[in-house]
Amino acid sequence: MRRHFFLVGAIVILGLMVVAGGWKLTLGKSEGPGGPGGGGAMAAQKSGGGGGRSGGMGGPAQVNVVGAQNKTFVDAIDVIGVAKGRQSVTLTAATTQLVDKVRFSDGQSVPKGAVLVELKATEQSAGIAQAQARLMQAQRDYDRWKQLATQGYASKTALDQREATYLAAKADVDAARAREGDRMIRAPFAGVVGLSDIAPGALVNPGAAIVTLDDISSVRVDFEVPDRYLASIREGQPITARIDAYPGQVIQGRIQKLDTRIDERTRAITARAEFPNPDRKLKPGMMLRVAIAQGQRQVVAAPEAAVSVQGDSAFVFVVTGQGEQARTEQRPVLTGVRQDGFVEIRDGLRAGEQIVADGLNKIQPGQPIRIMASQKGAEPGARAARPDA
Repeated sequence: MRRHFFLVGAIVILGLMVVAGGWKLTLGKSEGPGGPGGGGAMAAQKSGGGGGRSGGMGGPAQVNVVGAQNKTFVDAIDVIGVAKGRQSVTLTAATTQLVDKVRFSDGQSVPKGAVLVELKATEQSAGIAQAQARLMQAQRDYDRWKQLATQGYASKTALDQREATYLAAKADVDAARAREGDRMIRAPFAGVVGLSDIAPGALVNPGAAIVTLDDISSVRVDFEVPDRYLASIREGQPITARIDAYPGQVIQGRIQKLDTRIDERTRAITARAEFPNPDRKLKPGMMLRVAIAQGQRQVVAAPEAAVSVQGDSAFVFVVTGQGEQARTEQRPVLTGVRQDGFVEIRDGLRAGEQIVADGLNKIQPGQPIRIMASQKGAEPGARAARPDA
């Protein structure tokens, strides 16, 4: 009986579960799209989707525009050179000796022949005094024997010996003075001394650097020019140079000399230019970007900020329409050289067309725009550098 009672109870419970599940299923269908829950959710979803698309389009983009214009570009060969003083030297001592006096200060302008450093010369001074004493004795002997030879009391041979002794003593004095002169470090030309740590009491050795001396009234710049441009350069040709240390400044100079040989390894010839340096802004060792002009040409130019480059392609956003109908058109262009913040446009853009000046990453093709400001085109006289130079 117990076993049958348990089986009947399980069947009853299972039946109740089936009835409950069917009732729930029927209730869910009755509250479907038109019910109090589902219809509202679907409406909210549709409304949200529509609102998202409207917000993604947004209003017109605010942009600045600039007009593409014909500009004068100057073709030039651009090379790198290093400045050197008109004359430069590192002063050293000819002998090992202690420093006695330092007669210059760092950065001082000195004339030619000025004594910069004195080394101790006690021994050399004594050597001069000794040589001068021997010279005086040799001169007295020579004068006496010369008088005796004139009177016929001395032979010509004896007189010649006294003369040789006198001349040797005179040479000894000159040698002693030269050794003393080696203790004086002089400026071989007028210039400006550099920084030095030399001080009285320091021991200097032959060849050890004491101080540098540079004549920077003008600077020389050596640079290499590929041999294919040999016909475009000549001695005396005007050139210009720019310096990273002084942005925007251009200095004028001339090619002074061309080397007599072309380097077999680099296939380039070395040219030497000279630039005036009255204000001493140019320093030896400074890098200069030298430009050798080759000619002028008229091209369509656009500011660099208005040209977008993606891989090997370049494009600009051209403004089409006016007022509320203004749109952007993404147009591919063929670019050329870049110089002074502008890009040569060889194809794809005409002079006078309006393009978006900046902020290209915020613009989409065909997007409505609102023009905030219209800038002027590139200034004329831009210089175009050959990229293969």
